Amino acid sequence: MPTHARPTEVLLVEDNPADVRLAREAFEEGRTRINLHVVGTGSDALDFLRHSGRFTSSPRPDLVILDLNLPGKSGGEVLADIKSDPALLRIPVMILSSSREYRDLQRAYELHANCYIPKPVDYERYLDVVRSIEHFWFDIVTLPSV
Repeated sequence: MPTHARPTEVLLVEDNPADVRLAREAFEEGRTRINLHVVGTGSDALDFLRHSGRFTSSPRPDLVILDLNLPGKSGGEVLADIKSDPALLRIPVMILSSSREYRDLQRAYELHANCYIPKPVDYERYLDVVRSIEHFWFDIVTLPSV
């Protein structure tokens, strides 16, 4: 379990309400204190990260979980913007996408995604994946302080 006292800030960029619900359920069952922030578009994700628009008081996330298939600005475009911005590039970005296309996987790593996880279609497997994300990113990995 993390040794820091503050909750871990996670930004989930996901436009599918069912996937958002599953992620919330899985993180709520976890052992780590997580503040899960959810936005449904790539533009909102960048506003959240840059504290602009309606997100002027948003916290800096410890981890971004990003879907590639978003309305408007795609997840790939969001990833490229994050990793090309010196103020944001240290924030780990995990891709959680329904895309099984090799070109999407390859492109995500070319844009410096920290990992790529295909989104499970099975309910129990989806919960297992989110629990694994929590365990790996918040119990094993040492994240930079914000």
